[in-house]
Formats: sequence, C-alpha cells, structure tokens
Amino acid sequence: MKYKKYLKYKSSGIEWLGEIPEHWEVKRLGQYFQERNEKVSDKEYPPLSVTKQGIMPQLENVAKTNNNDNRKKVVKGDIVINSRSDRKGSSGLSNYTGSVSLINIVLVPKKINKKFSHYLIKSHGFKEEFFKYGKGIVDDLWSTHFNEMKNILIPLPPLSEQKAIATFLDKATEKIDNLIQKEEELIKLLEEKKEALITKAVTKGLKNAKMKDSGIEWLGEIPEHWEVRKLKYVARLNPKKSEIIKSNILVQFIPMEKLKRGKLELNEIKNMIDVYDSYIYFRENDILLAKVTPCFENRNIAIANNLKNEIGFGSSEIYVIRVNNEITRKFIYYLLQEENFVKFGQKEMTGTGGLKRVPSEFIENLKIPLPPLQEQKEITEYLDKKLAKIDKLIEKSKKAIELLKEKKEALITNAVTGKIDVRENHEA
Repeated sequence: MKYKKYLKYKSSGIEWLGEIPEHWEVKRLGQYFQERNEKVSDKEYPPLSVTKQGIMPQLENVAKTNNNDNRKKVVKGDIVINSRSDRKGSSGLSNYTGSVSLINIVLVPKKINKKFSHYLIKSHGFKEEFFKYGKGIVDDLWSTHFNEMKNILIPLPPLSEQKAIATFLDKATEKIDNLIQKEEELIKLLEEKKEALITKAVTKGLKNAKMKDSGIEWLGEIPEHWEVRKLKYVARLNPKKSEIIKSNILVQFIPMEKLKRGKLELNEIKNMIDVYDSYIYFRENDILLAKVTPCFENRNIAIANNLKNEIGFGSSEIYVIRVNNEITRKFIYYLLQEENFVKFGQKEMTGTGGLKRVPSEFIENLKIPLPPLQEQKEITEYLDKKLAKIDKLIEKSKKAIELLKEKKEALITNAVTGKIDVRENHEA
C-alpha cells in the first residue's frame, strides 16, 4: 500500500522526527499532557496491566506485589506508559478506570486528540526518544520519569488533522490486527495438530494393533504387546555430579529461560569450577525437562546436543533425564510432551503461589508405555518427519506475524510524523 506525501515539508530540527509537513508545529510534550499521580488502592480501583497490546484488566500470569494500597489511579481516556526500559512499547490509551503499579506514568491529554496521542507514543521514534530521557544504573533496566519526558519535542498537526490521522490508523491497524489474529489462530490449530499426532503415536502406536487397558489413568488403552514400566527403571533422573571430575574447563550453561520446547539456546559459556557446586549437570544427548510452572505446561523440553566439551550445567529448575538402552531418548522426549501426561503432571505439582513444581518422585515413578525398541524408533522417525512439516508452517506464520507487526509500526510512525498524507486516505 502506497500513500501520497504532503506537498511541502520543513526541517523539524529534531533527529527522530526529520522533516515534517510545513504547516505542522513542534511542541514540548509537557504542554499537552498533565501527569496524574494520585495514589489509590486496587480495592477501590481495579488493577490494570500495561502491555504492548495496550491497557487491559490485570492479566492472571503477571507478577503481582503485595503493595495493593500503593498504586496509581487511571481514568478512562488517560495515556499510560510503562517507564522501565525492559518494557519498551508497553503503553496505550486506557479504556478503563482503574489502577496501575507505580512504575507507570499516567498522563492526561490536554488540547491534543487522545487517539492521536495513543498512536504517537506507539511510534518507533517516540519509543526510542522516550528512553533516551531515562536514568538508571544498568543500560537495559532504567526508567524515564515525567519530569524528564515532558521536555520531549513532539510533532503537532492541527486538531482536525490529528483526528483524521487517528481515524485512518484505527481502520488500518484493525485490518492488520485481524490478519495477525488469523495467523495466531492458524498457529494454535497447528500446535493442536502436533499434540494430537504425538498423543496417538506414543500411546497407541502406528499400527492397528489389538489394545489392552494400561491400568494408568492418563494413558488409557495401549497396544497389547507393549509393556508398562516406571520411568526410573529405564532412565536416570538428575545423574550425580560425582561421576565427572571437577576441572577447569569451559562448559555450556543453561538458565531456565534458555530451555525452550524442542531446543536449547546455547549462547552462555561458564567455567565448570564456577557452576559445579550450585547447578545441575548434564551430558550430550541427555533430556532436559522444565519442572516449574508455567514452563512445564509449555512443554519446555529439549535434547542436549552440540555441547562444548560434551558437558553442561543448568538451572536447578530443570530435570535431567538420561535413558538406558531399553528406550530411545527421542521416544521419552515425545512422550513427555503428550497432552494427557502434561495435564496429569499439573495436578501433581506442589508449592504455593506462581512457582509450583513437578516433584521428582512423580517423574521417577511415572508409569510409561514401552513399545519394543524397533517400534520406538519407527514412531520417533514418523513424528520427526510429520512434525518437521508442521513446524515449517508454524515458522512461516510466525514470520508473517512479525512482518505484519513491522508494517503496523511503520504505518503508525509514518502517519504521526507526517511522512504520509492520510487525510483523504490517498492510495496509489
């Protein structure tokens, strides 16, 4: 989609704005926004979450504090911006009256179109400029406050034009959001297909075999010629570090967040001496399984490979599973992603608050189906092939989503800084 430019431009004198339409002005932000800094309780004003998607009722999975009586008031029509640099882009116009945590800046728009100001703060240039005004000790975790940000110079079209830009962006971004939603729905369907394929293959096999009751609640019927064994009889959980020699070598280190579904992010190296006493250890080809919520539910499990010196260390929130020669590691890898097993494991979790864990006793004593070794290999080869095709489609949709998000941000940025003239929705 191409749009016409304005007929005449002038230099704004501001790096992040560049040239702006000749009839636009440049003003300090503080002239058009007033800070709302009223302290309230979330008992009177419902808690809100400030996200990259905007302002919404507090999400269930966000970190919560006990400081419920020390929050900032938000009124419908206010602009809210998370001040921390690690939350860049978490902002928006609030459609709710409620309360937010103190790390947020609450602004009351004055003599400026509210929707225009919403899109202005969402533009790439403004987000970068906002954090240039921040202060802090660590580069990736500092905050910007209203006293600093009020001096940011912003583009200001006439009010009628602000409204036209906001109306255009409402329609244009809605179309893009609808396309994003379709891609997200496709990803969800593909993930469900993956789960169905895994469940059928690892619990029923690939052939129309005669079935028997496994005697296991989460498993149901299995092929008659399969066995049922406890995991601890075919694999070791968290092998002892005493089987390796503590030495001055470099090893891979896996924090909890680097264990993903199907892969490890191997970009952190440490000296074995520094991590030997405090962390779990694993070898090449061991299976790593997240034991803490929500990572367990997300099926964060991977097989370790391409390790430096064939040894790694990782978070104590990870289980290491090392199989013996009765079972293939790929079969266990797929089995521990099976939907009913995950649900069963969730029920067995212990602990309070947001960090519940799957007990080691549950994993060790887990009764699992055990096909003959050759059949295990056939099942895993089948799943490797089928899931690889689905993963390609998922990756394609994820890339499409990223491109749509980039297009959306570019469109917002170009419209609010006057790089395109959308007053009459000119399209080439």
